[in-house]
Amino acid sequence: MRGWPIVTDTAGRPLGTGRGPGSSATGDGLIRRRRRRRLRNSALGAAALLLAAGGAGWAGYARLSANITSDEAAAAELARYERERPTALVRDAQNILLIGSDTRAGEANREYGKGITGQRSDTTILLHLAADRTSATAVSLPRDLMVHIPSCRKEDGTRSDPVFAMFNHAFEVGGSACTIRTVEKLTGIRVDHHMVLDFAGFKRIVDAVDGVEVCLEEPVDDKAAKLRLPAGRVTLNGEQALGYVRARKSLGNGSDTERMERQQRFLGALVDKVRGDDILLNPVKLYPLLDAATSALTTDPELASLRGLYQLARGLRDIPTEQVRFLTVPRRSYVYDANRDQLVEPEAEKLFGRLRADQPVAVSQENSQEVPRDVTGAGGPDGPSPAPTFRGYTAVEHTCA
Repeated sequence: MRGWPIVTDTAGRPLGTGRGPGSSATGDGLIRRRRRRRLRNSALGAAALLLAAGGAGWAGYARLSANITSDEAAAAELARYERERPTALVRDAQNILLIGSDTRAGEANREYGKGITGQRSDTTILLHLAADRTSATAVSLPRDLMVHIPSCRKEDGTRSDPVFAMFNHAFEVGGSACTIRTVEKLTGIRVDHHMVLDFAGFKRIVDAVDGVEVCLEEPVDDKAAKLRLPAGRVTLNGEQALGYVRARKSLGNGSDTERMERQQRFLGALVDKVRGDDILLNPVKLYPLLDAATSALTTDPELASLRGLYQLARGLRDIPTEQVRFLTVPRRSYVYDANRDQLVEPEAEKLFGRLRADQPVAVSQENSQEVPRDVTGAGGPDGPSPAPTFRGYTAVEHTCA
């Protein structure tokens, strides 16, 4: 049988088995082959690590994105009424409606009210982000505010009749779409996005940041709110925080206005906690927060992904805490029922007008809800008029001074 030719050196010594240069089991050929094998294995190992890391990152991304519930029904309903919705006046300014639902659906929510059915908007906040992202203004809308609610699509597919009723009735009748349309008719402000958060979701977010600190002037013992706390500085966990922002009888004067102010202060403390602990820059702390937040949210389709939420968060991260403002829409007791609210005009419209035009709104704890006569910003011979000042708080004004 013919084999491979034997290769020799100049002295006639064989260099290998006759299979060509470098195929020897000893010598330079073996060294080169082993080097190639090591390089190949190293490359495969590095590729495997990259794929594993990328896979874990993708798996985390996919999980967080899948956590968010997309509110397709609301999107369809709003599209049906697109022609009657307000037009956004300032490019890049955004308005997000934050809705806290008191639904008892689901095991985690059922414990907060046996026999209670349906859902209402326990808390509603209109969050305005300035176009240049240098400020954010959060306006609470009282649930007992008397408003005109349009005809809305109900869960069973039928439509409700237009009605003049309490604001939280809109969410009960037609969910987030009905609430958005009611807010837009009330304010003339285009709602760009919305988020709905239930009791269980609120608790998970607070627990994900290891609690939020508040200060209590007196001890609290409220069985209805499942709240028992000492006076002074207290770090609330999720369960305690939910009782704290919902309590009526044991905190303050029992009014819904006082409760909204307490909610605003708590949200300010939460914002400051997230920023102060560098949670947004620490992946170990950030992932649990993202997991809790995304699991808790129902949003419009555009926000129902990590990319959508990231775009929103990116615009928020550089806003100074002193420029994050909380206030309640100017309101007073309804003339026909002291247990209901109505807007104070023209102050409420001046507030809405400034938000529509993306003009600044100042807040002060001491100031009343009166505003300067000239709020157009045009000013007179002395220059632009000052921004109107409403009673409110900033995120930097802690509950613990």
